[in-house]
Amino acid sequence: MKILATAGSSGGHIFPALSFVDAFKKKYPDSEALLVLPQRSKKSVKLGLGHQVRYICVSPVRLCLDYSNILAIGNLFKGSLESIIILAEFRPDAVVGFGGIESLPVVFFAWLFRVKTLLHEQNVMPGRANRLLAKFVDRVAVSFAQAKDYMGTDPEKVVLTGNPVRALAVVPKEKAREYFGLQGDKFTVLVMGGSQGSRHINSGAFRAISGLSESLQLQVIHLAGQGGAEFITARYRSLGIEARVFDFLESMEQAYSAADVAISRAGATTVTELILFNLPAILIPYPYAYQHQFANAKVLADRGCALVIRDEELDGEVLGQAINSVARNSQMLGSMRAQYRAFGRNNAAQLLVEEVESLNRH
Repeated sequence: MKILATAGSSGGHIFPALSFVDAFKKKYPDSEALLVLPQRSKKSVKLGLGHQVRYICVSPVRLCLDYSNILAIGNLFKGSLESIIILAEFRPDAVVGFGGIESLPVVFFAWLFRVKTLLHEQNVMPGRANRLLAKFVDRVAVSFAQAKDYMGTDPEKVVLTGNPVRALAVVPKEKAREYFGLQGDKFTVLVMGGSQGSRHINSGAFRAISGLSESLQLQVIHLAGQGGAEFITARYRSLGIEARVFDFLESMEQAYSAADVAISRAGATTVTELILFNLPAILIPYPYAYQHQFANAKVLADRGCALVIRDEELDGEVLGQAINSVARNSQMLGSMRAQYRAFGRNNAAQLLVEEVESLNRH
């Protein structure tokens, strides 16, 4: 088989696509796979791909008339032509779209040319591109059962697969804390502001942890985002708080395994990885993608796996109270971990491969 996967420019779209392509090539080593991405993803995401990649000139179009949007409309036409050329040259047996408005022309023209098409939606609330394309494609795969209610298409063609994530293995807690040079018996907080960091989460978490440092024995793993590690390290050091601070951390399985609780946004990939590691969380949905991230966070909160704080309510006192409530209640912490079992194991990439196989049998 020849498989084409396409995604928008964010890591939340690209990494599930990569996970799927990896799984497909593992099962069918002699198959041919092509990943189609927008030009701007070259700069925004470090890929390290090892796969065939083609780039198309396409950017998001907004409902307004200004110079940048006129350029975006022009890029959409150009990207559409490039998509047609790629489809004609590669001749895929199936096209799998992973969302992002930039992936729209590839999936649409694949459907128009009667190529088998499958969409994957990472979030509970689908993005604009997937809501539009869901009406046309052969099958829609969702990460969360709740997403079926929002796809706006025939429920019979919507399947639950979960969200493909990078291969991360759970590490024994003691080993993970040794990896960071942290103590084995201290309550460990993992702070994540997203791939680009978040000044609001960084400052809120620091104020919360500094306010608790005298009453609780805490240690911290803090992902500060680009350029933030040196400043935040100095702030923790000035208060005598044991902390390991990084701009970016490649070995996320070590951080998830070492932590007792995570403080994070609620992107689809993060939520999926929290489920994988059964890690209790305090989630602060990103305000500019609030509808999507709040819906993701609510999936964990409704199960009792996470607490949710609105971004506008985030300050040191509110977050400090949330950390204190889980740190001082081992029964609550154990219950939060136990509730993750209801989600089952994540074999989403393999399930997506099976869905593509099924499409090609019909």
